[in-house]
Amino acid sequence: MDQTLLHTKKLLLVDDEPELLKMVTAILKDDGFENIVSAASVKEGTSVAKSEEPDLAILDVMLPDGDGFSLMEQIRTFADVPVIFLTAKDEAADKLSGLGLGADDYIVKPFMPQELLLRVYAVLRRCYKEDEKLLTLSGCTVDFSRAEVHKAGEVIPLTAKEHALLETLAHNKGKIVSVDALCEALWGDNPFGYENSLNAHVRRIREKIETDPSKPVSLITIKGLGYKLNIRK
Repeated sequence: MDQTLLHTKKLLLVDDEPELLKMVTAILKDDGFENIVSAASVKEGTSVAKSEEPDLAILDVMLPDGDGFSLMEQIRTFADVPVIFLTAKDEAADKLSGLGLGADDYIVKPFMPQELLLRVYAVLRRCYKEDEKLLTLSGCTVDFSRAEVHKAGEVIPLTAKEHALLETLAHNKGKIVSVDALCEALWGDNPFGYENSLNAHVRRIREKIETDPSKPVSLITIKGLGYKLNIRK
């Protein structure tokens, strides 16, 4: 998975040191990560993980109301989230405890920014290498799992029909899909009479995914045939 797609992943940071949270957040955002949430305790981390559904958790081992190990165990009861541990204690026992519980990596504080980034990218690539829910277009990224478009730092929701239309085009990977086939995908076995509705959905999607909707480069009309989606390689 390329770096642009990785940057759309949501990261959860849990540490009770405000300065460290601020530093790690700055490192990740400066490198292009768009969506970062944080917490300062086991209780708060569990709550944020439930509500925000992160794609990766970076957890401090020592927390005021427990430790990162117990937090990981709580998170894993409702989500299979990859975990990287941060700790100031360079002790083999802690490392083995974390990895034995199923952590994906372990970083000892203090650390260099590049070390953090390399490990974050390595874990994300390893855990999401088969992820087909993210689609890179010319001016945006579509996250099908969240029904969202990420464009120029903005998160734009997709409706159910927009999601279905984009997914149908994406599955055909740049091939022309007929109007009839698209209408059938959106409205079922009797798609007659839905062409105007399809055109309206196409216009709204272009407003969300194109840099200039009046000059589309991703969702293209093939006159007399249908539509195709140009996917960036």
